[in-house]
Amino acid sequence: MSTRTRDLTAQKRPRRARSRAISPLPPLVVSSLKPHEVDLAYSTLVCPTCRTWVPINAPHSRPKLVPHHTEKAGTDDPVRCPGSNRLVTVNVTVDQWFRRLEEGLTQTDGRRPTRVIRKPETGAAPAVMQIVGGTVDDKTARELNTAHIRGCSVCSIRDKKGNFLRPAALTARCSDGRRLAQLAAHTKRLAPARRKAQLDREDWNDRRAWGLRLVREQQWQNVSETVADADLRRVRDTLAALIQTLNPRTADAPQLTDWERADLMSAVTLLATQEEQLTR
Repeated sequence: MSTRTRDLTAQKRPRRARSRAISPLPPLVVSSLKPHEVDLAYSTLVCPTCRTWVPINAPHSRPKLVPHHTEKAGTDDPVRCPGSNRLVTVNVTVDQWFRRLEEGLTQTDGRRPTRVIRKPETGAAPAVMQIVGGTVDDKTARELNTAHIRGCSVCSIRDKKGNFLRPAALTARCSDGRRLAQLAAHTKRLAPARRKAQLDREDWNDRRAWGLRLVREQQWQNVSETVADADLRRVRDTLAALIQTLNPRTADAPQLTDWERADLMSAVTLLATQEEQLTR
């Protein structure tokens, strides 16, 4: 029985680039980098020079960044990044790096708003005629309709010289002309009810003002005597104080000048007039 021999010759495999070159840049310290720019689980980090993810060669012996470039794969004569073969100082364990990464994610989630604020739904804007319809009266609506008819060539019938003859039929008018005509008819139909509502509102305002005046008069009648007595006592007390100042009871009282005495006499005369008016 013939046996089939197997070729045990090892095939040639591509070898990893193991360069002894070292970048002149200072070593990268992992603890000084941001947690999201390092991945110790896969031994990669973001190169500070080209800002791309680069593997770390020999992370347990003498770690350094592998030679790399920023062009697409397969590019002829690519320019190598200056950060290639840069030494890396791994002074953080995987557990410490993962803890720093979780703390950063927690702070980021806390800064983000979690409440969803819904925007209010915007309704359809009313037409111009709908806005004008609630603010104009029948006279204004007729004037708007007439001005539109005289200025619109579609809504009016004119002679050969362009002089205005008469309005066109409603079906032959333009869209704005038909809306103005409908607005004039609508306001004319609602004019009596609007005038009645306006008169009722004015009458109610007059009645309310009359009622307020009546209440104020009744309130004043209840306190008028008390207020008059208080005013009279205040005037008499002030008058007595002025008279005592003019005629002091003690000899050592300060003497008044002619100007001060004249001012006091004028005040006494005014207060006496007010007392006479209050006692009537």
